[in-house]
Amino acid sequence: MKAPVARVAPAETSLHVVKTEAVELRPAPEPVPMEPPPAEGELSEAEARRVDFAWSAAMVGSLALVFALLSVFGGVAVPVLLALAMAYVLNPLVTAMERRGLNRTLGTSVVFTGSLLLLIGAVLYLIPVFREEAVKLPDFFRRASERVVPQVESLLGRPLPDLLRQRMTELGAQASEILQSAGPTAARLVASFAGNTARVVATLLGLLVVPVLGFFFLQDYPQLVGMVKGLMPRRAVGLVSRRFSEVDDVLSAFVRGQITVGAILSVLYGTGLWFARIDLAIVIGVIAGFGNMVPYLGTGLGVVLAGLGLMLSWQGPWQLAAVAGTFLVGQMAEGLFITPKVVGDKVGLSSVAVIIAILAFGELFGFTGILLAVPTTAILKVVLSVVVERYKRTGLYTGEQPAP
Repeated sequence: MKAPVARVAPAETSLHVVKTEAVELRPAPEPVPMEPPPAEGELSEAEARRVDFAWSAAMVGSLALVFALLSVFGGVAVPVLLALAMAYVLNPLVTAMERRGLNRTLGTSVVFTGSLLLLIGAVLYLIPVFREEAVKLPDFFRRASERVVPQVESLLGRPLPDLLRQRMTELGAQASEILQSAGPTAARLVASFAGNTARVVATLLGLLVVPVLGFFFLQDYPQLVGMVKGLMPRRAVGLVSRRFSEVDDVLSAFVRGQITVGAILSVLYGTGLWFARIDLAIVIGVIAGFGNMVPYLGTGLGVVLAGLGLMLSWQGPWQLAAVAGTFLVGQMAEGLFITPKVVGDKVGLSSVAVIIAILAFGELFGFTGILLAVPTTAILKVVLSVVVERYKRTGLYTGEQPAP
């Protein structure tokens, strides 16, 4: 017998239809405008003002400390500052190599060794050239005293006063005698200086310490910058870093830019004057090129010296055209192409400000002040712009009453 098979009735499925009532759609109310919450680390106007004023005071104090150290501990401060300047100038090259995957230490070694070799090669090349030019100086001034006066008289069409003729002749003779005795005098000065053993040792140590310190500063440059950033208040890091970036733009434009511009102009002027067959063309070109750091000084000295050399080696009107074309092309190239491309408008100092700064710092701090006058003035210009910017946002300037 077959076992009975139990049959299971299929489960009944029922669909429940849910009726939805129509919902009236109303426009959502407009949100009340609210100021966005400040981002993490963002400063209010009052906080940013305090940070900027504190940063400005710190920069002015740091500059004062640098000049104080130079005045009191010049033997120690000068090598350290030179090493820091060397690291600052060469750091972009090392950073570029580091971005290409080269180790920082190896990149520092390559850049440092290449720079030293380039400097040594330039010195070994230029010493004979300048020595050859220096030998011509006594005869240059002697011929100047004998030939310039007659040529000036021929140009003016009238004789110069006897007193002026006599003074120019005496000046030329005295300059020739001074230059002829400059070699023995320098030898005596070196001998007397070498007699002081302590001074010689200190000078040699200072010269040897500069490249050593420069190498380590260049190698540890990111760590030094990171250490300075690590000491800043966390909420003020962004603003203070931006201020230091502005200072870096100014200093890089001056230090790297002006040196590059001076070198390019020296080559242009020296080549043009050599083509014009002017005596001491290389010396005049270097003076005119690097003297361009002081507005109008380099060009003025170059034109005067080139004019004097033109009178001494006159060979025809083509020389006058060559000299005029040299300085004209140099000035046009410097104003239209070289300075805008290399320096730009980051320094932003007027010619009058540069001249006054050089005179003032030279009077106060001597030759060191002259070297540091323009960079210091550029930094102070950034500080002043920051202070003025914050002042113009205060109620004292706008006349607005602070919110209660």
